[in-house]
Amino acid sequence: MIDEGEADWKVVVIDADDKWAPFFNDIDDVDKYLPGQLDAIREWFRTYKIPDGKPPNVFGLGERFMDKAYALQIIKECNQSWKELITGEKERSMKDHSAEVQKLVRKLSKSNLVDMIDHMDNKDNLALNNDDDVDAPAF
Repeated sequence: MIDEGEADWKVVVIDADDKWAPFFNDIDDVDKYLPGQLDAIREWFRTYKIPDGKPPNVFGLGERFMDKAYALQIIKECNQSWKELITGEKERSMKDHSAEVQKLVRKLSKSNLVDMIDHMDNKDNLALNNDDDVDAPAF
């Protein structure tokens, strides 16, 4: 999805305990067993911000839902970008970029994220410090 001019990935998933879960192994199975459901999901994402006065969202990739292999690759890439950001690796690699770009990356760096934690309540703080989310998911 393109949300306010920026890529905003969405992943369609199902709870493993859902009664439909045994039937869904990839995105094509959704249309097979629940025709029209993907169209309804797309339209919801297209229009959900309109009541807030924003324009409809648009979609790339020919408005197609991509398969599991494609989604897993995007998840891995996003996770790697996140790791580079919070470890400071991204900031260290930006030395050849403009001061403006370096400032933007620094703003999102681990040190800034740690500063933000100090301003959160204890419940949120515990969730962010959970080591279960430190490593990339295994696929």
